[in-house]
This record gives sequence, C-alpha cells and structure tokens, in this order.
Amino acid sequence: MRITNNMLINNMISNLNTNLNRMNKYQNQLATGKKISLPSDDPIVASRALKLRTDVAEIEQYQRNVDDASSWMEITETTLEQMGEVMQRVRELTVQGSNGTSTPEDLDKIKQEMDQLKIQMTHLANTTYSGRYIFSGYKTDKPLMDENGVFLIDIANSEQINYEIGIGDDININVAGSDLFNNGTDAAATGTSSLIGTFDTLIAALGSGDNSAVGNTLSQIDADMNNILRVRSGLGARMNRLELTANRLGDDFINFTKLMSKNEDVDMAEAIMGLQNEENVYRASLSAGAKVIQPSLVDFLR
Repeated sequence: MRITNNMLINNMISNLNTNLNRMNKYQNQLATGKKISLPSDDPIVASRALKLRTDVAEIEQYQRNVDDASSWMEITETTLEQMGEVMQRVRELTVQGSNGTSTPEDLDKIKQEMDQLKIQMTHLANTTYSGRYIFSGYKTDKPLMDENGVFLIDIANSEQINYEIGIGDDININVAGSDLFNNGTDAAATGTSSLIGTFDTLIAALGSGDNSAVGNTLSQIDADMNNILRVRSGLGARMNRLELTANRLGDDFINFTKLMSKNEDVDMAEAIMGLQNEENVYRASLSAGAKVIQPSLVDFLR
C-alpha cells in the first residue's frame, strides 16, 4: 500500500486529538475536583455517587426532623416545668389557707391569687410552637381549652404526633392534652379539665371560708402534681433518645460524606502528575508531527 502525505497528516492529526483529549481529561479533573464529569466516564463511580448522595440527603432530612422535634419537645418541657411551678405555688397557698388561723381577709387574698394561677394554667394549656398548639393532639390549629378549663376540642390519648428520625424509626413528640389535664382519661368536647376542676374546687372553698374544705384539696393537688411529673418524666426519656439519635445522625453524616468524597473527589497529586505526563506526550507528538509535515518535493530538489 502506498503511503501518501495526506495519510500521514490525517494520522498525525488523529493522534494529536487523542493526546489532547487525554490531557483535557486531567485538566477537567483539576478544574472540577471530581473524577468524572459525565456518567459515561465511569458508570460504576457514577452509580455509587448517586447512591451515596441519596443517603446523605436522607440523613440531612432526618437531621432537620430531629431539630424540629427537639424544638417542639423543649417548648413542651419548659411548659411542663412552668406548670409544676404553678402547682407548687397552689400547694403552698392551699396549706396556708387550710390553717385555721387564716382570717377571711387572708382567704380572700389567697383566692385572688388562685384565680390568677388558674388563668395562667389555662394559658399554659394553650402554649404554641410555630403557630401550632402543642397539647391539642392532631388539631394543632385549635386551642385546647378556654379560660374556664372547658375543652374546646375532642382529644384522645392516642393522638400522638410522630416524627420520622431514621429508616423505620419514629418518635412521639407531643403530649396529649387529655393525658396531662385530665389525668390520662379522654376528654369530652364540652368537658372540663380535671386539673382545672381542682382549681375550681379550691377557689370555691376559699370563697366560702371553709378551711377544712381547702385542706381536703391537698390530696388532689398532689395527684395532679404527680401526674405532671409522670408526663414530664416520659417526655424527658424521649428527649434523651432524640439526643442519642441526633449524635448518631451526625456520625453517619460525617462517614457518608467521607465515602462520597473518596468515591467522587480526584487525587490532586495523581491528576497533576497525569497532566504533566500527557502534556509531555502531546508536546512530543507536536514535535514529531512538525517533522512529518515539513518534508516536500522542494526539500529534495534543493
């Protein structure tokens, strides 16, 4: 077969393009910091990258769920703490009012403060987080009760708001109003909270000046305080579990991010060496090509 100048030139150009593409590959890796720019560059790396990115995105969503759940439960914990303080003050006033030495004027002053404590308790019952009533079960857009302690909604203990914090793992973040304000029994739509009912009984006894009746409410006050402590204890256990989950998700995020980096990110030192090597090859091919193109008939006639 006769080798012509056109064949030499075409082969030279083809080889130059091949060398240039190989050099361009390393230039892209150094510019982007990634091993591949298209799935066709390495289908295995590409498929593994999609899986790892999906895993990282899931972990980030679970972390957002945990943050929101933590905020909700912290508001609930603060509210339960304030309710405990109110009930402690109620008990102190009750002990004071049950003393036979209290005058009608003293009982009236205690009654006035008790009225305010009742209002404060109903306001705590309607505490909100981000515009949602935390004790209203699923009906987070509606308040739990009015200032007289009458429930404004039907609510059951089973109305648990669950947040997904992992694959197949969820946690109850709310406290049902009936569990807290009705001593664990389901509330009727027009019923009055048993906790607020304790206030009503106590206020009536103070209003009548009956020291003995005032003292008789101590057992119910203690029962209400114990119920608040029970609910708060259960909430605290869930908050501890949520904290452990948050730590685990943080570790998982770091681990999966490292795996994603190892899979996608290019080794800079290796890429620089590869680029220099391909650049030398490209320069050598240019030099050889110049010698291929240069000879002509005129050169031989000189």
